[in-house]
Amino acid sequence: MIKAIQNQWFSNIRGDLLAGIVVALALIPEAIAFSIIAGVDPKIGLYASFCIAVIIAFTGGRPGMISAATGAMALLMVTLVRDHGLEYLLAATLLTGVLQIGAGYLKLGSLMRFVSRSVVTGFVNALAILIFMAQLPELTNVTWHVYAMTAAGLGIIYLFPYVPIIGKMLPSPLVCIISLTVVAIVWNIDIRTVGHMGDLPDTLPIFLWPNVPLTLETLAIIFPYSAGLAVVGLLESLMTATIVDDLTDTPSDKNRECKGQGIANIGAGLMGGMAGCAMIGQSVINVKSGGRTRLSTLTAGVFLMVLILVLDEWLKQIPMAALVAVMIMVSIGTFSWDSIRNLKNHPLSTNIVMVTTVVVVVATHNLAIGVGVGVLLAAMFFANKIGHFMSVSSTVDASGSERVYTVVGQVFFSSADKFIEAFDFKEALDKVVIDLTKAHFWDITAVGALDKVVIKFRREGAEVEVRGLNEASATIVDRFGVHDKPDAADILGGH
Repeated sequence: MIKAIQNQWFSNIRGDLLAGIVVALALIPEAIAFSIIAGVDPKIGLYASFCIAVIIAFTGGRPGMISAATGAMALLMVTLVRDHGLEYLLAATLLTGVLQIGAGYLKLGSLMRFVSRSVVTGFVNALAILIFMAQLPELTNVTWHVYAMTAAGLGIIYLFPYVPIIGKMLPSPLVCIISLTVVAIVWNIDIRTVGHMGDLPDTLPIFLWPNVPLTLETLAIIFPYSAGLAVVGLLESLMTATIVDDLTDTPSDKNRECKGQGIANIGAGLMGGMAGCAMIGQSVINVKSGGRTRLSTLTAGVFLMVLILVLDEWLKQIPMAALVAVMIMVSIGTFSWDSIRNLKNHPLSTNIVMVTTVVVVVATHNLAIGVGVGVLLAAMFFANKIGHFMSVSSTVDASGSERVYTVVGQVFFSSADKFIEAFDFKEALDKVVIDLTKAHFWDITAVGALDKVVIKFRREGAEVEVRGLNEASATIVDRFGVHDKPDAADILGGH
């Protein structure tokens, strides 16, 4: 127990504290921007980011991952806030948390094993593109100072690690933010800053129960939004957890992460914050800056509120160009450049799934739709591929009156038609043996195909023997098959 706490909290103290500070700085403009997207006061997003980050540090299943208010969730809140107001958003946030906790207890986090690597890669690339696109408003219709500061920031981020000794001690994104802020203040450069994004809170969040009637009508209003928020939040969180697993080469508990996200959202809703989830951009910043344990996530949340309440005057002077440089670094680091280089080597189906996921996510700005389309495509390609591994061969005895068909492979909805087409129903035979020793029947479509084959042969006057079914296949055939029923021909509509 003590060793586990040591590993998850205090095994990388300096790296976690510094990474948490960098993440806190990057969280502020994003939380404000996402609040504006959702149509609520900037304080709502900032309170949510503080609460979610602090709570998830203790309850989450992926140490070192950053959760806060996100753009994907904010997009789903727009119509609820517009039509019903903030109080209903807070109620929806609480219900979102309840649904996510339920998903954790139902072990839905385990469903991540059905998401193929090509879908994850497409998800990552799409997020990298969206992160970059989100910076474009800060780089359009601006003075040359903004471009110069952004370029200088990128230079610091990528070159500072090469500075002897100190380059390895301090995270370059933090050095970038501090350096450009000092330059902007000393030279009095007229440039857009964090202070221009909106008013910052001046008090800690307080307990706030949503002022909505506890009726079925309220539930009918908030449930569709809560269900969408829960699904998108878990999808983004679990996908991000998978990415951080790869970056750190460590495992995570996906079902615990589901519960943790739910608890964090309930906490945010009770403190006047909106629903949130894991943030791939900030999580990558955290890992790249040296964050590895829960301490980095806790530091990000606590320091975020310290910055807002204590250092707000300094905070307001941070140039947005510095944070844009950090986020451009994140988008470059997040994008899987190997996926471009491997387009020639990977199977066409893999490339189609990856590219389609990217296109749908970028076009809709909805991660759930993109991932859903990617998973569906991957499943279709997989089913088609497995269907080709089914084959039927046959031998006939010396008299030519008995033929043995040997089926090898998987018989299911994708290969059922191929299974039927492999039989010659017009051949004059006294007996047909269907040997299924090396075959497996998976679904009722496969059982229906077997029924069809057996009854067609019987109509042609042949005796049919089905043998070799394994236990699982025999169970489904006995339960759903009709070829061994007295009125089989009538059931199948024969005449």
